[in-house]
Amino acid sequence: MDCPVLNSELYTKYSYRVLVYNLSGVFLVVIKKKLYALRKYLFIGGGGFFGAVARVLLKKLMLVYPLSHFPYVTLFINISGSFFLALFITLALDLWELDSDIRLGVATGFFGAYTTFSAFCKETVDLSIQGAYTFALFYMVNSVVLGLLATYCGILIARKIILIVTKEEIDETL
Repeated sequence: MDCPVLNSELYTKYSYRVLVYNLSGVFLVVIKKKLYALRKYLFIGGGGFFGAVARVLLKKLMLVYPLSHFPYVTLFINISGSFFLALFITLALDLWELDSDIRLGVATGFFGAYTTFSAFCKETVDLSIQGAYTFALFYMVNSVVLGLLATYCGILIARKIILIVTKEEIDETL
């Protein structure tokens, strides 16, 4: 005897699961969203949580020693984030075999929340409103130039690490 529930066809496309059940000539279609498709969003959200917390903690720690009204904390956070994002992405793509969802969680989630363009823009406008045009210009130029240099350094250091690690792996096989 044929069991109608077991007489089904399974289609998977675009992370949806479509089940077609033949119930004695009557077809029942069930569409289910795969939970696995939500995995990348959970990684991004988790990374974002930790990146935002790291930013707030670092900001509180650095504000213990306020130097001036200059937004040096955001400058430091954005430059360090540029460096570590470039380092991570280069290592993740060229050396480590990381799952794409983990890469998204760290790169988009963590570093996206850790660094922020909006804080940079707001603080630049605040400096301009206060009449500190020289500081505003200094902040803009240094943010862009130092951010690009930090990114470049992150890539260079990651490439050096890759050369060292792959050379050691080659030496071990000989």
